Amino acid sequence: MKTKLSVVLLIVLVFLTACTGSKESEEVEPQFLDVKLSVNPEQGNIDEPVTFEAKVTYGDKKVTEPNSIDFEIWRANDENHEKIIPEHIGNGVFKLEKTFTVEGTYYIYSHVTAENMHSMPKKEFVIGTPSDPEDSITSTIME
Repeated sequence: MKTKLSVVLLIVLVFLTACTGSKESEEVEPQFLDVKLSVNPEQGNIDEPVTFEAKVTYGDKKVTEPNSIDFEIWRANDENHEKIIPEHIGNGVFKLEKTFTVEGTYYIYSHVTAENMHSMPKKEFVIGTPSDPEDSITSTIME
């Protein structure tokens, strides 16, 4: 009788240990959507191209097909914002090349939605002579 009880207890113990181990392996550490936005050059000239790139990752994974991505560009204190969809050039990198015909201080937001998260880093850049920058209240207003 003691042998049967010992065997049953051993089986129950092994079963409980196996169940506990599988729960730990099922837990997934949360990842974050990261967008590294770059402007090159940050001090440009009229009628010369400026390159914008967004490197998009989710944890260690390069995001190649986000739910949505666009670049929002505007001149400081201007109500007109232009939204442009960049080209995916590979490895989670999205690129846009644009020339400007008016001098001044400009801003760009990259709006990226992927993996049920949204990221929108912002950069300032200048074409020719800088204009008055936006104050912190107007610079956060988006279209």
